[in-house]
Amino acid sequence: MAPLKTIVVVGATGAQGGGLARAILHDPDAPFRVRALTRNARSEKAEALARLGAEVVEADLDDRESLKRAFQGACGAYCLTNFWEHFSPDKELVQAANMAAAAADAGLEHVIWSTLEDTRKWVPLDDDRMPTLMERYKVPHFDAKGEADRLFSDRSLPTTFLLTSFYWENFIHFGLGPKRGPDGVLALTLPMGDAKLPGIGCEDIGRCAYGIFRRGGDLIGRTVGIAGEHLTGAQMAAALTRALGEEVRYNDVPAEVFRGLGFPGADDLGNMFQFKRDFNDDFCGARSIDEARALNPSLETFDQWLARNRGRIPLE
Repeated sequence: MAPLKTIVVVGATGAQGGGLARAILHDPDAPFRVRALTRNARSEKAEALARLGAEVVEADLDDRESLKRAFQGACGAYCLTNFWEHFSPDKELVQAANMAAAAADAGLEHVIWSTLEDTRKWVPLDDDRMPTLMERYKVPHFDAKGEADRLFSDRSLPTTFLLTSFYWENFIHFGLGPKRGPDGVLALTLPMGDAKLPGIGCEDIGRCAYGIFRRGGDLIGRTVGIAGEHLTGAQMAAALTRALGEEVRYNDVPAEVFRGLGFPGADDLGNMFQFKRDFNDDFCGARSIDEARALNPSLETFDQWLARNRGRIPLE
């Protein structure tokens, strides 16, 4: 039997990375072993991965040398950044550069970079359809990831660029779920009009990434976009109504109203939803449900995801 190859999973205790780590660890026929990167190997989530059989290694995305050590001896790596941890696109660019350098130093056979569009290619900084944020960005948590693509391609790293979609877990953890209005009725508030929002469960992102690694070199050099479904706000509200057993209305608001809601990142998310709405054909067209299902035959629809997770959605 051939020895198992090592996949380094950045963010292994988070949403995407955790999904990939579990996808590998739960497959008894997996050709890979997991090296889970975390800043704290003694955290509850890190210890849970270790119990499943992962090699847990401490590393810091801000410390290039720690990444170089962690990447050594691996065949592949899943690389990502977490904007919402620090709200700094500049930090994302530095962290992506550190991962690309570590991947090159280790001579990896396959890197997956979890990326998003650089929206400035559609909406230049001098375009006043949406405000410019932080002086250099339209959608900071998108733009820096898209800008960082070149950090992998300029090094000629064997990279698959993975375009993810809206996490349905945002209805659980990020405060974007239905809220109860003064009339007592739940409402899902999004500035999307009747445009469709590609969405997916985090575990399915990990399973799709696992499918990419299993394909070997077939998808190196390609951009692969994934989604579980493309749904309008009204369709999501209808699905939530069925799952929760009470009415959920779709509350479509202008993007400028969403930007002014006052929670951290509201302006960034308002611009993001406006970009997805205004360039809906491009955004949806870049995210294939069929390709996601080919990589991950157990891909869930929103209804299926809700059947498992409806009790976790906080109703305020």
